[in-house]
Amino acid sequence: MLARPGFAAPDARAAIRAAALANKAADVKRLQDWIALPTIAAENRNVPEGAAYMEELAKGAGFTGVRQVPTDGVPGVFGVMDNGAKRTLGIYFMYDVKQYDPEEWSSPPLEARFVDKPGWGRAVMGRGAVNQKGPEATFLAALHAMRAAGVKPPVNLVLVAEGEEEIGSPHFRQIVEKPDVLAALRRTEGIFIPAGWQGTNGEVEVALGSKGVIELELVASGEKWGRGPKKDIHSSLKGMVDSPVWRLVHALNTLVTPDGNTPAIEGWFENVRKLTAREKQLIANAAAAANEAEEMKALSLTHWIDDLPYNEALARLAQEPTVNIEGLVAGYTGPGGKTILPGRAVAKLDLRLVPNQTRAEAERKLRAHLDKQGFADVEMNVSGGYDPTETSENSRLIQAELATYRKLGVTANLSPRMAGSWPGAVFTAPPVAIPAGHFGIGHGAGAHAPDEYFVIDSTNPKVAGITDATMGFVEMMFQLAMAR
Repeated sequence: MLARPGFAAPDARAAIRAAALANKAADVKRLQDWIALPTIAAENRNVPEGAAYMEELAKGAGFTGVRQVPTDGVPGVFGVMDNGAKRTLGIYFMYDVKQYDPEEWSSPPLEARFVDKPGWGRAVMGRGAVNQKGPEATFLAALHAMRAAGVKPPVNLVLVAEGEEEIGSPHFRQIVEKPDVLAALRRTEGIFIPAGWQGTNGEVEVALGSKGVIELELVASGEKWGRGPKKDIHSSLKGMVDSPVWRLVHALNTLVTPDGNTPAIEGWFENVRKLTAREKQLIANAAAAANEAEEMKALSLTHWIDDLPYNEALARLAQEPTVNIEGLVAGYTGPGGKTILPGRAVAKLDLRLVPNQTRAEAERKLRAHLDKQGFADVEMNVSGGYDPTETSENSRLIQAELATYRKLGVTANLSPRMAGSWPGAVFTAPPVAIPAGHFGIGHGAGAHAPDEYFVIDSTNPKVAGITDATMGFVEMMFQLAMAR
């Protein structure tokens, strides 16, 4: 059990905790059932079913006016909870998950079985367990516990959920800019996405922003190029036929420096904001508090980029925009060889952006770069993305998060921004213009990877299991209600 003197006091929290303990089996079953229904936007899988299920989850937790919000793509879900409170808190959910290959998993990814994770405890394993259904289901558990205890949440709530986060949220702005959704969000003190990323010492990160992202494909083909084959042909003809695959490789090489570490797209850095003195101090604090060896082991690394020392690698992580190849697809990739000269090649990329870059600027500069380098025929198909996001550490949302962690006895390390991305910029930028962040205790890992899990019963005394994590969300609501 985590050290949290506030929870031992004879107040509403004690009754809520008792209800959370009584509800635990139902809360875990709710998570397992949700994992069993994956919405995968990239595959157009379970889109109507996923949206309908998200509706039912919201209604079951006490939200009213719950409805699907149509978009040009996958629908969102919106609901409110008027508790007659002075303040209102926004909650962001994503109900979609990443693709998966069952052959790579040690436990079936949709069965949400219990597994033992040495050093962590008993966990549920499945696609979406930590990203993001486990933490989100835990927030719902907090609302169920409060209702069972007969305690109204001390803040009003606004819920907005989407089913396209894993493809770059291409239509999310359409959801939040619906007049009633926008009006509800503007009344909030801010919005957060539930998280569960405690480290082995129980520490958490409070990120004051996140990098933006663009997800796209670059495609080279004989058809568009006007050279090379329009379809796969025998590789023996390479001596007299151009290769679209090599053309794509050459185009990719122009995007970065020879070591692959720094974007070389013309004008890419002209609007990049340098780290402030405060941000540099936050990074230095994080480096001093972290366990570098443990992090390297978790990432299966032996060196940081450019052989930088840890603190400089962390600074580079926060400061630098990136060009990353997610995947390369061309020709035959099965067992053995197949002597062909492919007529088409595809590179899947993600571009991470930092303040003050924008998605529109980055897309324009990438296209201009390819054209100037002689690759006008290389197609650029953008599937989604959004700008970087920033939130003031003095905002009521962030201060309530920090106060909650202090009350829970959890070490919270402020960071300038996450290296990862989420559509927080949709909230922090006009017309919504509210603070946005992450909050939660508990632990899980394996996002976007095989054997993703979320801890239910923690064996680490510094890390929350599902009931303690449930109470963390309860405490967050109380702290925001009491904030100055």
